Amino acid sequence: MTTPVIDARDLCIDYQLGKTWVNAVNGVSLTIGANETHGLVGESGSGKSTLALALMRYLAANARIESGEVRFNGDNLLAKTDDDMRQIWGKQMSLVPQDPLASLNPSYSIGEQIAEITRLHEGLSRRDAAQRAVEMLARVRIADPAAVARQYPHQLSGGMQQRVTIAMALSTQPRLLVLDEPTTALDVTTEAVILDLFRDLIRDNRAAALYVSHNLGVIAQMCDRVTVLYAGEVMESGPVDDIYLRPVHPYTISLLASIPRPLPGIETRLPTIPGVAPSLAERPRACVFSPRCPVALPLCFTEKPPLEEIAPGRLVKCHRWQEIAGGELQVETSPERKSDKTASVGTRYIVSLQNGESASYVLDARDLSKHYGTQSLFGRLTGAPSKIVQAVDDVSVRVRTRSTLGLVGESGSGKTTLARCIVGLETADAGEILLLDVALPHALRDRARGFLRELQMVFQNPNDTLNPYQTVEQALTRTIHRLSTEPMTRQQLQARVLDLLAAVRLTPDYAGRYPAELSGGEKQRVAIARAFAANPALVVADEPTSALDVSVQAVILNLLKDLRAREGASYLVISHDLAAIAYLADWIAVMYLGQLVEEGTVEQVYNPPSHPYTEALLSSIPAPDPRVKRGRIRLDGHVPSPADIPRGCRFHTRCPRKLGAICEQQDPPWQDAGDGHRIRCHIPLDELTALQASVPEQE
Repeated sequence: MTTPVIDARDLCIDYQLGKTWVNAVNGVSLTIGANETHGLVGESGSGKSTLALALMRYLAANARIESGEVRFNGDNLLAKTDDDMRQIWGKQMSLVPQDPLASLNPSYSIGEQIAEITRLHEGLSRRDAAQRAVEMLARVRIADPAAVARQYPHQLSGGMQQRVTIAMALSTQPRLLVLDEPTTALDVTTEAVILDLFRDLIRDNRAAALYVSHNLGVIAQMCDRVTVLYAGEVMESGPVDDIYLRPVHPYTISLLASIPRPLPGIETRLPTIPGVAPSLAERPRACVFSPRCPVALPLCFTEKPPLEEIAPGRLVKCHRWQEIAGGELQVETSPERKSDKTASVGTRYIVSLQNGESASYVLDARDLSKHYGTQSLFGRLTGAPSKIVQAVDDVSVRVRTRSTLGLVGESGSGKTTLARCIVGLETADAGEILLLDVALPHALRDRARGFLRELQMVFQNPNDTLNPYQTVEQALTRTIHRLSTEPMTRQQLQARVLDLLAAVRLTPDYAGRYPAELSGGEKQRVAIARAFAANPALVVADEPTSALDVSVQAVILNLLKDLRAREGASYLVISHDLAAIAYLADWIAVMYLGQLVEEGTVEQVYNPPSHPYTEALLSSIPAPDPRVKRGRIRLDGHVPSPADIPRGCRFHTRCPRKLGAICEQQDPPWQDAGDGHRIRCHIPLDELTALQASVPEQE
């Protein structure tokens, strides 16, 4: 048999916390062969990154491999010295991290950073190493690689930075590539290009790859085999088709059920996993998943199940796997239907509009524009005119009462700037903002406190909202006190805090905790509770779930739906996760380079005819089903700079459906696709429908 590239056996890894050693990974075995990509999934704290770094023998100073072995090309890595490993790191095994800036030195040019690796590990001359750096940048499909080699990390976009780290990792043609959440922070279109790139380079190098991610769609499309980790132990492992189509562990089944799958015309709630993953010091001695398992037996709380091989290459650790595999036991994962009558409130408003009735709008933003003037140091010294960045250009959006508007588009499209103009964190240059039919001043300082109460924001990073030196109760109390219409006694404030915690599914003891004592999902729930402290009419949520595990994301999405129904609030939600937007939103607006290019209901936007940009966004979504191989539309290049907007249709420089000169020279008109669905495009709608009905050929 061919020797596997990486072969880990019975790994146990501990961390030192204070004077105590606690176990983080317990008895995990994992094998990866050449030209194979192995997926590693599980919630935060499950041990994914610890295991990935252990395979490279690159653990933190307070970590140790207590027992087990790691063989790389048949050699035992644990017997090697640090000097031996320095000859292997970067040459035979490489890491692509989640944050590319963590691997890039801001003081050195891109070309120099790549060239340094080949000079060190392959002994190339400066000239040859510089040439290799340019070749590697070209190999990861960077346009004008010679120019990029002379640039510095801060001059590149996030997607470009990630391509540079890939070029660095592959410059020595390593045998093992460890990919730790490499596309989490990227737009769906950039992610699709990066994933294609990984496939090609892994195949060309005949490398073994470990792909760590909580994005189950990416794992389904990228990996040959999957291992599911929970609390440092393997719950299930096997070929990707078996894990996704025939899971037999309750944890795997519950994870897959947490993926948003909207059902048109039906209001649903995602099934969720109760409770939270245990900390390192609190892990059960029996089945680690038993406290959260919906089908746990008394046996599960007293005896650890064995890791059994139930088929060649298929492992599971569960006392009840045979009942599940045989169909005798069902783990309930069906989405809960909230209403069998119609879809959401927003959809009912759309129906009322079609019937000629009036609809109530909590927000009506008309013709908003926001421009910035930028000037280099040279320009300031010479008096050269500054460039105008058109971040938002004549955009109108409306949010209906008790409904959700989803705003989608790539980074640089102007989504966040538009939201910040609406809430007053940026001052719009032109346009009108009506909140509850009352015009709002553009500047935040000019807005009355009553309007601040009615308009709140939830940020992507809850740390931007929470003061690390205030308890949860103090943070919520301060907000209630500042925005309440009437004075409240201490008892009333405490009661309101407990009500808010209950609304976001947190127990009263969380009131006394500090942000550092909360998980990422718990912090986001507190941030949402803070936003609802004054019962706002509109909540603007900017990427509220992008950094969360799929199981925690399901809790937050359900929570937002529940609060909308209970509190009567409306949402403007920004996200590059189109599946989450489809689940939560009633109406979708698509932005590109400061303009809206399409708007309509979820069903209208997600089905032909769509704007070619929307079509490309949708085709880039990685399906959480390994059987689904969508036709792929990959957008060439990057979003143009808003300081240098293309003439004509702004999308024509990347559009796969471009007609010709008309797209390059004339602004496209809005076309009415019916029932409020609008598309800004030169291509007639019937032609768009015909073009999009046929799926593009798979590359």
